[in-house]
Amino acid sequence: MSRTLETLVFDNTYTTLPEDYYSRVAPTPLRSARLVAFNPEAAALLDLDPSEAARPDFVAYFNGEKALPGAEPLAALYAGHQFGVYVPQLGDGRALLLGEVRNVRGEKWDLQLKGSGRTPYSRMGDGRAVLRSTIREYLGSEAMHALGIPTTRALCVIGSDEPVYRETVEQGALLVRLAPTHVRFGSFEVFFHRRRPADVARLADYVIGQFFPELQALGEEDRFAAFLQEVVNRTARLVAQWQAVGFAHGVLNTDNMSILGLTLDYGPFGFLDDYDPQFICNHSDVTGRYAFNQQPGIALWNLRCLAQTFLTWVPRERLVDSLNAFRDVFFDEYERLMFAKLGLRHPQPGDAELLADWLELLAQNRADYTLAFRRLSETVPEDPVHPANARLQDLFVDREAVAAWLAKYGLRLAQEGVPSPERQARMRSVNPKYVLRNYLAQIAIERAGEGDFSELERLLTVLRQPYAEQPEAARYAEPPPDWGRRLEISCSS
Repeated sequence: MSRTLETLVFDNTYTTLPEDYYSRVAPTPLRSARLVAFNPEAAALLDLDPSEAARPDFVAYFNGEKALPGAEPLAALYAGHQFGVYVPQLGDGRALLLGEVRNVRGEKWDLQLKGSGRTPYSRMGDGRAVLRSTIREYLGSEAMHALGIPTTRALCVIGSDEPVYRETVEQGALLVRLAPTHVRFGSFEVFFHRRRPADVARLADYVIGQFFPELQALGEEDRFAAFLQEVVNRTARLVAQWQAVGFAHGVLNTDNMSILGLTLDYGPFGFLDDYDPQFICNHSDVTGRYAFNQQPGIALWNLRCLAQTFLTWVPRERLVDSLNAFRDVFFDEYERLMFAKLGLRHPQPGDAELLADWLELLAQNRADYTLAFRRLSETVPEDPVHPANARLQDLFVDREAVAAWLAKYGLRLAQEGVPSPERQARMRSVNPKYVLRNYLAQIAIERAGEGDFSELERLLTVLRQPYAEQPEAARYAEPPPDWGRRLEISCSS
């Protein structure tokens, strides 16, 4: 069933919570607003007819010039630990939840504006987003979805002529994004640190009722303990997926951690180019707190912050047990994903060492992470002179070391007993050829700034099929040029 904007089915459950959980705020329209990009795949999640994007009212509704029927705009309250320091009040400083749309499948999607103007939580900010950061999140969230990684989604980008001041003057813009919920770890922290445990429980019961109804029949302690365990498990699996695909979030503050284990709040994110375990994608992160190899530990640290909010209801020992499960869930998922990337279906003793040796080769040679795994998918290790093996070695300075590793790898593959073509096809299905490299996003951003949105659409088309060959798009799989290796991405990104 396709719907118009006026006939979307709103089911605004968050407004059933007490009003001190949020503030009701109307969006502040951008000047000279216009549609930059529209995502029909995201529209389908709302049952929204894609032809609606051609209506003048489309921009007017999302820019706040007209009230969308059924919407109840609000800015949510939350707090959080930012770079390890607790900030007692954050909240939606530049975002508004327009409302929650229920589709014909019974799914509920938050319809949120990002960059819609000041709210009571803006502090000294202007409540705006810029075209640069909005395009990055639009592309980033859709690229992650195509890779099969839980994430918020993006419906559209709205641009404007309104100047917004960041490091320089930039064009103001607005992102319309979707998620089952935008509740985050910091949503619980704010009430815990204000010594309002009943509100922690009320919010937990709200999330449980919406997303984990099977837990509702449990007693208080069991219910909240099981809820925390679910969050721990989802977060562990999410971060394992990030590590396997080479994704660095950049700002893993507790207010950027989704209670449902979604990739949330794309800022200075980046995919690995050269493999560097200590890769820092955010130039504001001077200590490397959120470096690529620190993400699992930081996720667990953030989960501890969440767990303590339930101390009134769940004994400390039981909370610790839930947190201790993180390591096993993370490593089980990470090894499953990484062994699949190596084409190994039946793990054996020694596989972890084989993987570690491969990653060490990548690190020592600063080989391109995505390209190396993709070319590994094409190798024929049992044939030392196969051209595909040489193409892999071309990515490395130490070709002999790669040849020696391939010999060991070939012996291990022989134990699998799978023909090379079958193994290669399976590996291509889990080793992407295309990821959103920063330089590709930058090209699309620069052209969009000049009013040319065609590169944005071309890039998104490629990223929607990250595992396909797409011969006509081969250039999008290339490593960055020299200028693309020096891009600096900050928290304003």
